[in-house]
Amino acid sequence: MKSSTLLSTAAALLLAVTPAFAGDGNADAPENVVYHVNDAANAGAAMQNIKNHLNASPKAHIVVVTHGKGIDFLLEGAQDAQGNPYEPRVQALKAQGVEFDVCNNTLKGRKIDPKSVLPEAKIVPSGVAELAKLQAKAGYVYVKP
Repeated sequence: MKSSTLLSTAAALLLAVTPAFAGDGNADAPENVVYHVNDAANAGAAMQNIKNHLNASPKAHIVVVTHGKGIDFLLEGAQDAQGNPYEPRVQALKAQGVEFDVCNNTLKGRKIDPKSVLPEAKIVPSGVAELAKLQAKAGYVYVKP
């Protein structure tokens, strides 16, 4: 194949593929983002990332999916390493439309009473399955703080 033919073919392929990655052109459309927290040690950083995300993109729809040790910040009385409660930060983000999901498999496996989960969070059957569903079926972008 001549280089000019090869170059033309490559350019045509690039033009054919580019629209799939360019989005729908609607800059005002909210992005759907799932933040994955599986270690509460990262919860403070995750919530700061989400706050910054919402400041830059107020229409973003954000879901925080937790499992394993990541659920700990969504339990009543949870505090960060400095003794600051997580609940007010969770409440503030919830007021901005952020959703918090807690893995029921983790609750069962760790024998944690579901009543100890903050009221701002909802319990989902499986955190990992929820992550997969949001990405594969609902088109959410995955972020791991």
